[in-house]
Amino acid sequence: MARVKRTQAANRERALVVFERLKKAYPDARCALNFTNPLELLVATILAAQCTDVRVNQVTKDLFRRYTSPDDYVSAPIKRLQEEIRSCGFYRNKSKSIVNACRAIMDDFDGHVPQTMEALLKLDGVGRKTANVLLGECFNTPGIIVDTHCKRVTHRLGFTRNTDPDKIERDLMRIWPRESWTLFSHCIVFHGRNVCHARGPRCSGCTLADLCPFPTSRAGSKAAK
Repeated sequence: MARVKRTQAANRERALVVFERLKKAYPDARCALNFTNPLELLVATILAAQCTDVRVNQVTKDLFRRYTSPDDYVSAPIKRLQEEIRSCGFYRNKSKSIVNACRAIMDDFDGHVPQTMEALLKLDGVGRKTANVLLGECFNTPGIIVDTHCKRVTHRLGFTRNTDPDKIERDLMRIWPRESWTLFSHCIVFHGRNVCHARGPRCSGCTLADLCPFPTSRAGSKAAK
């Protein structure tokens, strides 16, 4: 038991250093989806599933001018909405989730996007990742956002051995201070996109190389050449 406690303490200490270095490396780290209110972010995060943020922002630029309330989505002809979001992929499922979520917002939440994890998870198309994005960005409630970058980078750093997103979230919540969760998540995404790639991570130029147990970082990073 003592050994586990020392390991957890060491992980927390290393985590703080990791966070400070990432903040310095990515001072502009933020949510990459464009939005001006909780409803827009909800729709954008649903569209972002298995789609790039760049593509979603291209689509929502016009979409958000046409749809400004939950009722706009619910009342729209479904075929039209599908065509408007087609380029984001899985447009039939995504349009269904958006409409169902907006209908629930109107029926159960007085027309407003709910502000708690429990309530958000009742909306179609919303899992813990999406809920944590909304809570952190719109409602000042920190959350760990476990996307593909977070899974990859934190696993390589040795902060989790789990593959299930909910378990990864719990692991990371035990390591980082609560107030840092949302910004930490954005920093991890920026690092995953810019340096710690799924294939060919640029370990030799990584600001975390000396803190990372990932084999490539200790082997000189052939992938960076």
